[in-house]
Formats: sequence, C-alpha cells, structure tokens
Amino acid sequence: MSKLLIVAEQRDNQLKKVTLSAITFAKKEGFSFDIIILGSSVESVAKELSEYGAKRVLYSSSPLFENFIAKTYAEAIHEVVVKNDYEYIVSTSTTTGKDFLPRVAVKLNAGMASDIIGAEKDGDSLLFKRPIWAGAAVALTEITTPYKVISVRVSAYPPAEKTTISPIESITLTKISTPNVKFISLQENKSTRPELTEAMAIVSGGKGLKSKENFNALLEPLADALAGAIGASRLAVDSGYATNDLQVGQTGKSVAPNLYIAVAISGAIQHLAGMKDSKVIVAINKDDEAPIFEVADYGFVGDAFTAIPKLTELIKSGK
Repeated sequence: MSKLLIVAEQRDNQLKKVTLSAITFAKKEGFSFDIIILGSSVESVAKELSEYGAKRVLYSSSPLFENFIAKTYAEAIHEVVVKNDYEYIVSTSTTTGKDFLPRVAVKLNAGMASDIIGAEKDGDSLLFKRPIWAGAAVALTEITTPYKVISVRVSAYPPAEKTTISPIESITLTKISTPNVKFISLQENKSTRPELTEAMAIVSGGKGLKSKENFNALLEPLADALAGAIGASRLAVDSGYATNDLQVGQTGKSVAPNLYIAVAISGAIQHLAGMKDSKVIVAINKDDEAPIFEVADYGFVGDAFTAIPKLTELIKSGK
C-alpha cells in the first residue's frame, strides 16, 4: 500500500481543524497514513492528532517552527519524506498549504494536484478531481512522478471523526538551512467569531448592503445569534465593506458550513464556487432573478434591511 504523509496545520501550538478534512480524504481513499505536526511546542497537538487513526503521529518541537516560514517548512517536510519514503504528501488548500506545498513539490521534483475535491480509480492509477472554470467543470488529474503532492479543498471533505489511538514519535530534523527570509510580524484581524473555514454557520453580505456601516449593523447581530462567522462577496470586499480575509469565492475562501445565508449577494459564478457545497443555503435578495436563487435551498425575495432584523429577532427568541 502507498505511504501517505499528512502535514497538519497549527496556529500558536493549537491544531487547525482544517487538518481533519485532509484526514478524511486519506481515509476515504483507503490510504494508510502518518501525520506530522511542526511547531515550537506541539506535543499536545500530536496527542490530539493521535486520536484519528493514523499509523503514527510525528512531531518536531523547535524554535525554528515558532513562526510559519514556507521555506523552513518545505525543507523539514522534504527531509521527513525522503527518510521515510512516503509516496503521497497531503495537506489542505489553505493559505498555509498553498505557500509551502508547491515548494515541497519542487524539492521532490514531484507532480502536484491542488485543491482536489475527490479521487477515482482508473486501473492501477488514482485520478484526482479538481474544479476548473470557477467550478463549472471538473478535471481528472493523474500524477505520474514517484512523489505526489496533494492539496485538499477543505469544503469537499467533512472533519474526520476520532477512532483508534496512534503512537506518537518525536523526530529531530538536521537538514534545515538558515532561511533567507525573516519573520517580522503577523497582522491579523482578531475576532471572537469562528474562522470561515471552520464555522458551522456563515452569514455573508454583498454589495447590495450599500455601505460598511450597513454591512456590520445587519450581519453582526445575525451572525452572533447563530454563533457563526461573517463572510463577504468580492464586490463587498472591493467596496470596503469587509476585509479580504472574509471573502468567500473563487479568489477567496471555499466554505461548506451547515448553514450559509447570502444577504444581498447576486450569486456570480465566482462566489458560488466558494460556497455551493454548503449543506443548507438561504438567499435573501430583492431581485427575484438573482442567480443565487438557483443554488439556494430557501429563498426570500425582499428587502434585506427589513428581513434581516426580523430574522435576527426570531432566532434570538427561539422561533
């Protein structure tokens, strides 16, 4: 059986739940897999990962990994892969994965399939499904190099369930060079709400909300009532209503929450590509011919400025 290594993600030595989607991919496709986690102090993260059925969980706690630097991660993963003769190297199609995985592929002279949403057998070959043309079509990709690098679209695979306990092994890495880049600082928008890719409910707003003040005043109470996250269309971001990290769509984040509420979003194909896998989609738009209604499970044709406060009030009252 092919050997597969999952590269887990962490932030501040806390597991990023997106990793559980990569684990689901490995299980669904029938792989026996190991997991590796890198960080400054990640033994507790390794213990958490050991509950998901890997053959073993590898970890390296080092000041080298205190802050994410793609070159350092790529060298570490390259060393582990070569030492253990893994064929497949898998992580998620997140900002972090998109940064270091191509570097791993280059170092291994490996083919890469990015943002995959599935796989199927073709004789002895495994073909990877990749959305193209903003999700309007799916391409089948075969990797023929000895090493194969894969990034998994998080929204395509549900989080893995806990199963058997795996052994944990601390490893020492010796072939990491001094990086030619230096970590200066991380600037991020702090929020008490869940991250978009991990939220069970998302309320997204579009340009039809007309201003940043309206965007916040309407969506924040509803998102809070649902204990959910706030998202935005590209037009809303470009108009300054929301920050880039909240953008959902082809050039933003792909999400698949249990509930996605699209408020004043017309439903351009680029936006649909990032949220069409949501379990339940609710669209609120005054234009009854808006494309968003074609993918919505529930639609309300009307003024968002009237509908959203009433919906928020009903949710808060338990009705």
